[in-house]
Amino acid sequence: MSNARTESGRPVPSTRGVVFLHCCPSALAPHVEWALAGVLGRPARLEWTGQPAAPTHLRAEATWFGPIGTAARLAAALRPWPMLVFEVTEEGTSASDGERLAYVPGRGFHRSATSANGDVVVGEERLRGLMTRARSADEFQHGLAELLGSAWDAELEPYRHGGEGAPVTLLHQVV
Repeated sequence: MSNARTESGRPVPSTRGVVFLHCCPSALAPHVEWALAGVLGRPARLEWTGQPAAPTHLRAEATWFGPIGTAARLAAALRPWPMLVFEVTEEGTSASDGERLAYVPGRGFHRSATSANGDVVVGEERLRGLMTRARSADEFQHGLAELLGSAWDAELEPYRHGGEGAPVTLLHQVV
């Protein structure tokens, strides 16, 4: 994985994840590859295919390897194009939790901690805060759906189905 070192000389823990570019206008595809390459430090040539849920758009998936925090940097690099629909995942390590960052136009970002099997994990402090704020069972249910990112999942699901059986590109970060 990574040979990067901290200022004190210790190895930087590395991890891996996946960039799911669910829906991208074709004219934007080269710019997306350049943005990913800027984070990873090497060319990112993706294998683009049509997106059945949005017939004039493309989709691609790429597995990446790099230091902890790469998922957030990849998501930030894609942020300038509000018409993209994407998810970026990062596997947990002994030094960090996993995470999933999802972006849907008109809804924005949702960031979730994830378990080893990909389930969303909601921390105790967030649940206690919800219990304090919710004035009714309906408010609690709405707040829990917000913490889980249910609205993002509902909007992403048609795009996810479009990727079943699609090719996946392998990306490495240069360190």
